[in-house]
Amino acid sequence: MYDNDFDDENPELDAFRPPSKSQRKREATALQDLGEQLVKLTPTQLRRIPLPEELLAAVQMAQSISQRGGRKRQLQFIGKLMRQIDDPEPIRSALMALLAPRHLS
Repeated sequence: MYDNDFDDENPELDAFRPPSKSQRKREATALQDLGEQLVKLTPTQLRRIPLPEELLAAVQMAQSISQRGGRKRQLQFIGKLMRQIDDPEPIRSALMALLAPRHLS
């Protein structure tokens, strides 16, 4: 029998495994969904989100596209740009803070 370094009984080795294809797809879909949320923002709200210039331009372009097919392609491009960002968490956090319901005391 061969000694399998990646057996399911050794959780310490999980850190060395690359993410599964399903996990990568889930992450890509989540980033594309985040991009779609950005497209729904008003220009004033969009200025409050820390976006790289290229991504901001792509979001603004998507906001101006009314054709369904073209808009869908632009949203996919936004997803691609989102995947190239090293850490999308500041964008996600700023969006959640912006969209969070405000409680008046």
